[in-house]
Amino acid sequence: MGPEDFFSVTWPFQNEAKYSGFTWRFTLSWKAWKFNDLGRESWSFRTPFDAWSVGRCESATLHVPTHILGISAYYHDSAACIVRDGEIVAAAQEERFSRIKHDHRFPHHAVEYCLREAGITADELDHVAFYDKPWLKFERLLETYVAFAPSGLPSFIKAMPLWLKEKLWMEDAIKRDTGYEGDVLFPEHHQSHAASAFFPSPYQRAAVLTLDGVGEWATTSWGIGNGNTIEPRGEIRFPHSIGLLYSAFTYYTGFRVNSGEYKVMGLAPYGEPKYKDLILNELMDLREDGSFRMDMRYFNYCQGLTMTSNRFHKLFGGPPRKPESRLTQREMDLARSVQDVVEEVVLRMARHIRRESGERYLCLAGGVALNCVANGKMLREGIFDDIWIQPAAGDAGGSLGAALFAWYQVLGNERSVPSASSSSADPSVSTAPPLRDGQQGSYLGPEWTNEETQAWADEQGATGIMLDDDLLLDRTVELLDAGNVVGWFQGRMEFGPRALGGRTILGDARNTEMQTTLNLKIKFRESFRPFAPACRVEDVSELFELDRPSPYMLLVAPVSEHRRLPMPDEDLFGIEKLKVPRSDVPAITHVDYSARVQTIDGEYNPRFKALLDRFKEKTDYGVLVNTSFNVRGEPIVCSPEEAYTCFMRTEMDALVIGNMLFLKEDQPTFNDSVDWKSEFSD
Repeated sequence: MGPEDFFSVTWPFQNEAKYSGFTWRFTLSWKAWKFNDLGRESWSFRTPFDAWSVGRCESATLHVPTHILGISAYYHDSAACIVRDGEIVAAAQEERFSRIKHDHRFPHHAVEYCLREAGITADELDHVAFYDKPWLKFERLLETYVAFAPSGLPSFIKAMPLWLKEKLWMEDAIKRDTGYEGDVLFPEHHQSHAASAFFPSPYQRAAVLTLDGVGEWATTSWGIGNGNTIEPRGEIRFPHSIGLLYSAFTYYTGFRVNSGEYKVMGLAPYGEPKYKDLILNELMDLREDGSFRMDMRYFNYCQGLTMTSNRFHKLFGGPPRKPESRLTQREMDLARSVQDVVEEVVLRMARHIRRESGERYLCLAGGVALNCVANGKMLREGIFDDIWIQPAAGDAGGSLGAALFAWYQVLGNERSVPSASSSSADPSVSTAPPLRDGQQGSYLGPEWTNEETQAWADEQGATGIMLDDDLLLDRTVELLDAGNVVGWFQGRMEFGPRALGGRTILGDARNTEMQTTLNLKIKFRESFRPFAPACRVEDVSELFELDRPSPYMLLVAPVSEHRRLPMPDEDLFGIEKLKVPRSDVPAITHVDYSARVQTIDGEYNPRFKALLDRFKEKTDYGVLVNTSFNVRGEPIVCSPEEAYTCFMRTEMDALVIGNMLFLKEDQPTFNDSVDWKSEFSD
């Protein structure tokens, strides 16, 4: 038998090999061969013809994998991802490569990375999917401008050049910028969000809720996911938008829209909901099912270049706060009020969806799904048995949703839900079994080997020492226990806005000065901003009022009652509340005794889990402060060079990249001619 007979061979023992861009699946007959010292598990093929050359075969089949590129772009947080046969191979935001925060441009670098990670070129792509329908969005813009004419003319003039040059010709732009020559699929914006929420989730069936500013027309939608399809059931349409309501208050309190919403969420616990009734009585008509209409006389986003109108300013007692000016109790009360309103809207929607659908589980996506305070409250209300939130819930995740929508709902491929995780900790931690999802911990970005790190350090003259795993963990724990701040750069970069232990800055949660140190000396940001804990999954219920894993830092939970410290008798207001430690882990306990929790089980980030284990062995605390590896206004670092630069620009004490430890006192003088604080200002 020669190579020309290879397509007619059959073997009972299966293996897989790649050859000429294809995946070949083989089965070997045990009766036909003597394996000598090669064990069954160690047998492999370099090419199909190697398999033919070792002896007689009876059949072989050729499996050609399907690669789908998903893209989101031209609004904010552009991104790309690659899905191979339904499995997420790679995903990343463009900002991580361009170093422009919330970069909205076409994701050239992210596309290049995803193709490289998948080991293919653009001409080997089977499909490309873009995360919304540009012509339908353009229709909405035109209708809105006409409805508000002539007052919308300045906004119209500002928006049209980009639409006429790029956005309306998206298919041509994609083909030009990637080299792909096939057809491009265009799911609707909220279809992409829904797909990103349901298809990677651990549920075979679930209700799906998406909430954001606006897509084409929809601002909120819900449906039911079952297997490989999502059936839409209802939506709220522009201009009525819970996301835009929150953004209006973001603008009014002096923060940047589409960037500062999480600052409003962090500011809310310092205030009182003094304006909640005013919002509900004047700005919106909220129904029992969570649907609502907004009084557009108070808003300017339909026709103007700002979010709020003069009528809004009169209602709330003055003009918007100027960015970077002093925060007052008024801004804190406004933040608390709109946060309470959003929570009320989300809870009413969730109850309505549970009644209408009868589903036990809920999946969430869209920018509002990043409001982890509302997520935690929904979970504690027990409306659904459990919820799953897409880690890249904003527009970046739309790229992933578009690709998964194409694989499952357009191409009709079957979907199987991963089995329960075997590596999670004690099952008593959760009332439900620990379920695996398809997001792979959201560690979907690029990574560097120790050899690459060593070569980079040698070239740059950075002074580090390569340590084995045990010594590396011991040294890092010693540094953290002594109150040092450590940059932690490990494995693949996270996809989404949260640092999850891949590109992270770590500190000791027990340290009463750690929050101030990190905010003012490392992050260079507002002092009120809270920090999140990363803890061992088996310790979560002992540390927090949370009975299940929270791997993506998207749930806020109260710190356990027995860990809290009594408050002083005197009344404290605003930022004064920061001065008082509230628990035995004060660096991660917010002023309302809450924390944005991340649990680590070691399945996708074993080194981070090992570090937490080792820290608990030494201190009896299996929890650390975990904040993103960047300074204010800068995207999270992507490469060793960016990590080292951030390390040297700040008062960080140590840096760990892979197995290499860098101590600040060992480094050569760092010559930095860039005005980076201005460059990264947000």
